[in-house]
Amino acid sequence: MASSLLSSPKPSSANPTSTPRPRAQTLSPFRAAAAPRFSHGLAAAANPSASRRCYHRAFARPVRASMAQPRRPEYVPNRIDDPNYVRIFDTTLRDGEQSPGATMTSAEKLVVARQLARLGVDIIEAGFPASSPDDLDAVRSIAIEVGNTPVGEDGHVPVICGLSRCNKRDIDAAWEAHKLRKTPEQVVAIAKEMVAYARSLGCPDVEFSPEDAGRSNREFLYHILKEVIKAGATTLNIPDTVGYTLPYEFGKLIADIKANTPGIENAIISTHCQNDLGLATANTLAGAHAGARQLEVTINGIGERAGNASLEEVVMAIKCRRELLGGLYTGINTQHITMSSKMVQEHSGLHVQPHKAIVGANAFAHESGIHQDGMLKYKGTYEIISPDDIGLTRANEFGIVLGKLSGRHAVRSKLVELGYEITDKEFEDFFKRYKEVAEKKKRVTDEDIEALLSDEIFQPKVFWSLADVQATCGTLGLSTATVKLIGPDGEEKIACAVGTGPVDAAYKAVDDIIQIPTVLREYSMTSVTEGIDAIATTRVVVTGDVSDSKHALTGHSFSRAFSGSGAALDIVVSSVRAYLSALNKMSSFVGAIKASSEVSESQRVQTTE
Repeated sequence: MASSLLSSPKPSSANPTSTPRPRAQTLSPFRAAAAPRFSHGLAAAANPSASRRCYHRAFARPVRASMAQPRRPEYVPNRIDDPNYVRIFDTTLRDGEQSPGATMTSAEKLVVARQLARLGVDIIEAGFPASSPDDLDAVRSIAIEVGNTPVGEDGHVPVICGLSRCNKRDIDAAWEAHKLRKTPEQVVAIAKEMVAYARSLGCPDVEFSPEDAGRSNREFLYHILKEVIKAGATTLNIPDTVGYTLPYEFGKLIADIKANTPGIENAIISTHCQNDLGLATANTLAGAHAGARQLEVTINGIGERAGNASLEEVVMAIKCRRELLGGLYTGINTQHITMSSKMVQEHSGLHVQPHKAIVGANAFAHESGIHQDGMLKYKGTYEIISPDDIGLTRANEFGIVLGKLSGRHAVRSKLVELGYEITDKEFEDFFKRYKEVAEKKKRVTDEDIEALLSDEIFQPKVFWSLADVQATCGTLGLSTATVKLIGPDGEEKIACAVGTGPVDAAYKAVDDIIQIPTVLREYSMTSVTEGIDAIATTRVVVTGDVSDSKHALTGHSFSRAFSGSGAALDIVVSSVRAYLSALNKMSSFVGAIKASSEVSESQRVQTTE
């Protein structure tokens, strides 16, 4: 069983300060149980003047789908006033981050959460605070900042959800329910007790989730859902935990629950579909068509194993085929999809394949002659949606061409055109890098701009930065590298090393300076543009002796992996930047653990005294 608190943008008429709304998850006794979860979030009223709140996811000519949609209805925990509206629950920062190597720092999570708010998701699951001090800081920061900042023309404020355990005894009880083969009656009793406990905290929004519902006994499923609704559950999340069901099966499951669960009219049905058989998006749409009105998704479909239902696929499918889905719609501002996808790729280190639907590099590319001919005559022939609808700007030969003579105003205008919003300090840092590249290239493309932005802006807190690197290699001798780094205190440190190649030598020199035991797990490099003067983008994944993280479901400690990316015209420089990016993430994480330990020790001493 699990619970998490959701904070709503809607204030109480009696008290403008909201109380927490727990999100409860439990199990069918016939499948493995999830660990109990509680989350804490903070949100403000949609009205900016409302007081701040406290703590508590071709025959006929072809035409493109219409993008018009009604306004988002006001958030109410256990009902949606417009029967066609579908809530989008984004779990990129929690379930998505469980992908190997997808670790994000608290600062990166805050940046992504801001973008998710601009995107318009209804609920953001910000993380699992109990897993690490850095995750705790991330959820707290997101709840305070993103949960209190209206965005967009409608002043939307997302609900913030942070996963955490309520207390050890309750967690153990939920986990042991499956292992000890407890009776269905005992499981129902535990579920009712946990939901009632969450409501007793003053939390009016409780979500209950029977893990692996698609393979559970139907009659028992209806029974336990009925009982938790009576105990106070307002949302029932139906997960396809291992991605096993087919769309018609999952749709029927949702329809059967709606038809056979007493009291279901007092709760929202939600879906959480995994992608093990590549059916997560199809199952999610089938669930929505059958009556689910909250859909749990992630940007780019990231998540454990094969991932989750992809937000961009689900949302654009609902927009494009709305007439066949009974008029369903969401509150997502689709023009922020491209930026959200790129941001999650950079911060998580998980890049999407070129043929990925909606956001892949080839999604709006046309190379075959017959397709190009059709596009020249009418774009709608082969594009069912316009790239503009998802905020994608294709290169235009008649637009502004940037080069070494371009000034700040032209470069800033290009960033706005591409959809990037950065501070003046970030722009100055970026502009310096831009000038360095422009001096060496005749023309700076949009792809170059985005690669440099990712390397300059989408980086973790800097503990170590690269000053200089010089490498030699070839067939006449050993590869060597000299690296100069600037440390946290501003001191410059230099090291030389020999390796099997220039990158290996440079990494060994970095290790000699930083002296953090690490293992390089992945290394990859891509060229973002064509030609010998292309910018190289490097991605690495490293692991170290960091095991203070806990898995969201099992509670077991595990050693985290940290990804990093870097971009430069020189492949060695690009590689070192990526390696430092990953090490800076690790340093930030280790620092948070150390700070938390010192606070705990101080509290222990004060208690003893």
